[in-house]
Amino acid sequence: MPKRYLSIWLRYLTTDWLCLQKPELKLQPIVFAASVHNRKVVSSMNAIAEAGGVQINMPTADAMAIVPGLVVIDDKPERNLKLLKGIGEWCVRYAPIVSLDPPEGLILDISGCAHLWNGEQGYLKEVLNRLKSKGYYARAAIADTVGTSWAVSRYGKLRAIIGEGEQTEALLSLHPASLRIEPVVLQRLQKLGLNQVHSFISMPRSVLRRRFGDNLLLRLAQAVGQVEELIEPIQVQQPYMERLPCLDPIRTAVGIEIAMKLLLEKICNRLLQEGKGLRTAKLICYRVDGKVVEASIGTNAASNSIDHLFNLFQLKISSIAPALGIELFVLEASKVEELELPQEVLWKANEGLDDQKVTELLDRLTVKVGAKIVQRYLPDEHYWPERSTRQAISIHEQPKIDWQSTPRPTQLLSKPEPIQVSVPVPDYPPMLFRYKGITHNIRKADGPERIEREWWIEEGEHRDYYQVEDELGQRYWVFRSGHYRNDNSQQWFIHGYFA
Repeated sequence: MPKRYLSIWLRYLTTDWLCLQKPELKLQPIVFAASVHNRKVVSSMNAIAEAGGVQINMPTADAMAIVPGLVVIDDKPERNLKLLKGIGEWCVRYAPIVSLDPPEGLILDISGCAHLWNGEQGYLKEVLNRLKSKGYYARAAIADTVGTSWAVSRYGKLRAIIGEGEQTEALLSLHPASLRIEPVVLQRLQKLGLNQVHSFISMPRSVLRRRFGDNLLLRLAQAVGQVEELIEPIQVQQPYMERLPCLDPIRTAVGIEIAMKLLLEKICNRLLQEGKGLRTAKLICYRVDGKVVEASIGTNAASNSIDHLFNLFQLKISSIAPALGIELFVLEASKVEELELPQEVLWKANEGLDDQKVTELLDRLTVKVGAKIVQRYLPDEHYWPERSTRQAISIHEQPKIDWQSTPRPTQLLSKPEPIQVSVPVPDYPPMLFRYKGITHNIRKADGPERIEREWWIEEGEHRDYYQVEDELGQRYWVFRSGHYRNDNSQQWFIHGYFA
């Protein structure tokens, strides 16, 4: 079977991506700027900026001078490669072999694939339309060689599909830059007036080698098919998924348990070999009547223990209704993480959260009562009380900062609630406050502790916090918002309870 290659050129890759993130920039001229020798130059641009005269490697100061209202964004070296890899993994649906062609291209080995779309014309149309629907401008071409498909996708004007054995003819009218040669060699060709491939393709090889080097000959040979050009396919991570079809429909809980265990053995053995563990998994049951039943579990730490995961799924069996029977089981691990192997020691002290039994207990509680019931919080770098904590990703995540030494209430309200107070002097703590219809007479008070609002996040008044204790010994955290105002406006709030 003859080789066929598809070259895709995502001409405005980074700017198209930016417009998807910020649609309001779609009609504005945009460039990405990179630092080269201590100056900013254009690394990529959109069609509007290009139409205004902006070119690659042009100083951004010059670009801003010729295009009014130009939006300049700092470029990141890894952004292009990351975007290309993401689109390349998506393109695996069209060809099993996809290779990255930085900075803005992809090469697909489509040998034997085009017939699935009624030929190469339908195949090419499908790929381009799908990319366009996702917001990316793309040009593409199909040919026998990587070099010719690359050249036609970027410099071709007449046709995008080059027939078998027609690559030499397709190259003749193209610019020498279509051969992917170095800028120095390209300048030499232009100085000699060789502005199209047909101007020098028939010259003796010895003359071309002496004047322009071996690389020009290599690129020519690769483009016309005399030398094979190898491409390096991207490695797409296979999903952590296992299937178990059933010869006879499964109707009993015992049968469902057996299917669970077989699927867990397969997926956990793979995870064990890769040194990983799952955090979330879903069992999908396809019934004979066409309905689908699902059961999901989650763990507080990555795990590949078959017994532990099986015990979690056992708690879900009662929610799986087999009806007339289940004919297909699918187990999918949707979230997988690296697994840290526990270090063996001669004796063990109090391990706390590092104890495997504690983790497994929390997993069982989570499956029984819900994922949002069992939570762990870590300190966060914020002065504002509502933002001073964040939810931990896993049970083993370590805090990046220490907890504040300043006493804080055991229970913090998610949103401060208004209270009515009686204050003898404006800057003194309240003598009493009324909350939810109950009057609390203050016996002791400490404060104020002033906390300024984080102005870089939002605007607003500061808060003066007081720790107060009522006549029953109950302690509260209350605050006045802003400075004292003698206008009967609502300024006092309750924000938490001390133990």
